[in-house]
Amino acid sequence: MGAPVSASRAPSAGWSRLRTRLMHVAFLLGRPMTLGARAMVFREQDRAVLLVRHSYVPGWQFPGGGVEPGEALEEALARELREEANIELAAPPALKAVYFNRNASRRDHVAFYLVTSFSQTGEKVPDREIVEARFFGLDVLPADTTPATRRRVDEIFGDAPVSRYW
Repeated sequence: MGAPVSASRAPSAGWSRLRTRLMHVAFLLGRPMTLGARAMVFREQDRAVLLVRHSYVPGWQFPGGGVEPGEALEEALARELREEANIELAAPPALKAVYFNRNASRRDHVAFYLVTSFSQTGEKVPDREIVEARFFGLDVLPADTTPATRRRVDEIFGDAPVSRYW
């Protein structure tokens, strides 16, 4: 066994915390991971789902977006639903799956929720990000609905197994 460390040479708790934080920052810079939250907002009475059309990517898809620093998944989802479609959650959403989105990057993941208890505070006015937000019956989804969106519908309402990939 080595000689004991003298009090003057022992690392301080502050230095230990700083070193841990610096190592964490270095890890994040070298291996950043992104996380998103999306939801299938489902209206039971007419078996319709909410889809949005963005100004910067083609096709109709479920609303959602990135989780900001300091934000919990459900907070991010609630914020995105408000911003993209004037949807207010009336109860906690049900987490259905977490997917690896290899099309976005090698470190992107999407938490996917089912929302059945909500209100819509008004029609969505188009803006720079969201061109349109509308409900569609499950049997009449637009032709340009994204493949990932169709897969999620089949997983929730069909007999498709849940994939690992978005």
